[in-house]
Amino acid sequence: MKSHRKVLEVFIPDRMAFRNITPEVQAALDESGVREGLVLVNAMHITASVFINDDEPGLHEDYARWLERLAPFDAGTKVYRHNLTGEINGDAHHKRQIMGREVVVAVTGGALDFGPWEQIFYGEFDGGRKKRILIKIIGE
Repeated sequence: MKSHRKVLEVFIPDRMAFRNITPEVQAALDESGVREGLVLVNAMHITASVFINDDEPGLHEDYARWLERLAPFDAGTKVYRHNLTGEINGDAHHKRQIMGREVVVAVTGGALDFGPWEQIFYGEFDGGRKKRILIKIIGE
């Protein structure tokens, strides 16, 4: 069995944004030489997410509005006790919890084995600094 690890570095200047990382994941899969196996893609930060969905701008706008209603940004300490630590990202932790930490995708014939319209996205909820995404591939 082969194992391949790649770390993507991303910088999202906006506080919240979604970025399609499917091409980078497929490139890592191509580098690995794995034809049959699994790919794990993980946001290595507790204020970011990796998820699978459709690459449709209206959907991404809907996500942003929905997440902001569920966990609105507030730099104070009344809404988010976490902000007592000196951070002002209590909302980002909640948004990450909702959207998820990682995804696992099957590899078949050297390609990501998706359903219709599926793509892999990085979700940023506390942007403005460099972050990392782990891609771990195992298989043959």
